[in-house]
Amino acid sequence: MSEEIKLNISDKNGFFFVEVAGKSEAKMTFVFAGEDKIIIDHTEVNPGNNGKGFGKKMVTQAVVMARERNLKIIPLCPFAKSVFDKTPELRDVL
Repeated sequence: MSEEIKLNISDKNGFFFVEVAGKSEAKMTFVFAGEDKIIIDHTEVNPGNNGKGFGKKMVTQAVVMARERNLKIIPLCPFAKSVFDKTPELRDVL
């Protein structure tokens, strides 16, 4: 069973989510701060999905989006901050 990372975005905010078999199993929300920054403010993973790497995959996808759109990321969410702390190759968007 493969998961898919998807993005839902509106004017001022958005979220990444992990879909498995048509069901959302994890979500990471962000808000836009001005023209060129996003603030990751919350990450949650449904019970039973711990250890599957969903949170890190969503953070990585946010980095991909930030690089494509020339955005900086402010990780206010403690989980997202910990991913950046442990993963130096993602820090170019901070």
